[in-house]
Amino acid sequence: MLDEIRQAVSAYYSNKVKQHGPTALGVDWNSIESQELRFSQLTKVIDPCEEFSVNDLGCGYGALVSYLAKHHPRFQYLGLDWSPVMIDEATRLYGGVQGCRFSTECEDAPTADYSIASGIFNVRLAHPDSAWMQYVLDTLGELNRLSTKGFSFNILTSYSDPEHMRGDLFYADPCFFFDYCKRNFSKQVALLHDYGLYEFTILVRKENT
Repeated sequence: MLDEIRQAVSAYYSNKVKQHGPTALGVDWNSIESQELRFSQLTKVIDPCEEFSVNDLGCGYGALVSYLAKHHPRFQYLGLDWSPVMIDEATRLYGGVQGCRFSTECEDAPTADYSIASGIFNVRLAHPDSAWMQYVLDTLGELNRLSTKGFSFNILTSYSDPEHMRGDLFYADPCFFFDYCKRNFSKQVALLHDYGLYEFTILVRKENT
C-alpha cells in the first residue's frame, strides 16, 4: 500500500507544480501567506538560539529554505520529496544555498536535530482512511527516528466546518495525535490549534534536550 500511496502522491504533486510552477499553489496551498504561517508554527520546535540541522519531509520546491534563511542564520538542511519534479525545482531554486541539498531518497535520510513535515498528510486522494492512517502513523515513527532533538508536523483538523471539507482530503482528530505522540515519542508535546487555519500543528521535543 505504501508504494501505491507514494506513486499517487508523487503524481499529484508533480502535476501541481507543472501546472502552477514553484509557488504556494504548486504545493496545493492557497497563498504564500498561509504557507509561511504554517512554517512559523512548525519551526517553533527549533531552538532559535542554536545552529541546527533539519530534515524537511515533503519539501516540495524548497520554500522552507527561504523561510529559515530569514529567521535562522545558521542551519544545515535536507529536503526530501517523492516527486522528482519537485526536487528538480527545489534544486534549481535553492541548490546553491550553502548547507542545503535535496533528494528523492526518503528512506535513506540521515538523522538530524529536527525534522519537519508540512502538508504531507492532507491529500489522501482515493485511499481508504485506514490505509492512510497507517501511513501517517508509520511516517510519524520515521520523523521520530530521524530526529535527535524534536520534530513537528501538521494535519487538517476534524474540527473543520463540514461544508468546507473535501472527500479526497484527510481530516484528523488533534486530541488523538496529541495523545499518540505523548504515549509513543515524548512527554514534551505541544498542540497548536489557534492560528486561524483549518489544521493543527504538533511539536514533539525529545526529552534529552
